[in-house]
Amino acid sequence: MAVMKVKFNQKKRVKLAQGLWLMNWFSVFAGIVVFSMGLFLKIELRKRSDVMDNSESHFVPNSLILVGVLACAFNALAGKICYDSLDPAKFTKWKPLLKIYLALCIFFIIFIFFVVLVCFLMRGSLESTLEQGLRNGMKFYRDTDTPGRCFMKKTIDLLQIEFKCCGNTGFRDWFEIQWISNRYLDFSSKEVKDRIKSNVDGRYLVDGVPFSCCNPSSPRPCIQYQVSNNSAHYSYDFQTEELNLWNRGCRESLLNYYSGMMSSMGVFVLFVWLFEIAVMIGLRLLHTSLESITNPEDPECESEGWVLEKNLKETFKTTLENLKNLGKLNQVDASAEGADGEGAKIQAVSTVS
Repeated sequence: MAVMKVKFNQKKRVKLAQGLWLMNWFSVFAGIVVFSMGLFLKIELRKRSDVMDNSESHFVPNSLILVGVLACAFNALAGKICYDSLDPAKFTKWKPLLKIYLALCIFFIIFIFFVVLVCFLMRGSLESTLEQGLRNGMKFYRDTDTPGRCFMKKTIDLLQIEFKCCGNTGFRDWFEIQWISNRYLDFSSKEVKDRIKSNVDGRYLVDGVPFSCCNPSSPRPCIQYQVSNNSAHYSYDFQTEELNLWNRGCRESLLNYYSGMMSSMGVFVLFVWLFEIAVMIGLRLLHTSLESITNPEDPECESEGWVLEKNLKETFKTTLENLKNLGKLNQVDASAEGADGEGAKIQAVSTVS
């Protein structure tokens, strides 16, 4: 029994073709939007490439760009097919290609669904990428005189100001690294010598943070040095001074920013996926309704359209049998080639004898 079997007359076929033509061009516009979203996300990720450990995060924008390009190509072609279906003479050239086109559409829809899943599940990979990238970026913060790293201080400062964050997971991350360049340290000072000697790696560590960690909403001037020393400042308790520095780490801020963006894009692509399924089903109905016309000379005659000629179970069995027969055919070909080879060897031996 056919699945989604529908009876059509000439008027219904024309309406279906016209409706599918409009839907396909709407899908072309949606493909342009998806392409633009992927391009925008790629540009945003490249802006922060200095604080990202690898290029895995670019898989999502690259996939969105590919989906957008394929959606434009597939739906523009489908729109042309639907337009030509109104003219039997023009539609004849498309008949041999329609089954192949519909098979490609199935793979395309599966790919779109995979991209939707990636948009929602990329958070874990993105978090590890940001964690390692920010850690490396903070280590290079002091290297303002090193070629290739001299820009890192500006990048980190602008990042902390823009996203209102401090450090990797919080402002205490700055206590664990030397973020002040040796160029600006007075090595004749006893305090500097004592701090360097007290550290195993010979680093100058302070309980201070860069100026970009300061919260401008704080009612008092920013305290960025001796942050954890209550006695160094009047009427100060670093555990209760929440407005002094940004409490949120930059990893969390960037993760929420990018994952929120990807989730929004994933929702849009999900609607595109549902729309593409509707277009494919409509195109299949149009295809079968035109093929089942009993009298091509009478355009007004009725016909039947369906999505699957048999039910799901029978369709699955038929597909499986076809695949098995294809495998057996390949085996027979291989055996025949082997037999031909053996025959050639025997003939060659007989000739030599």
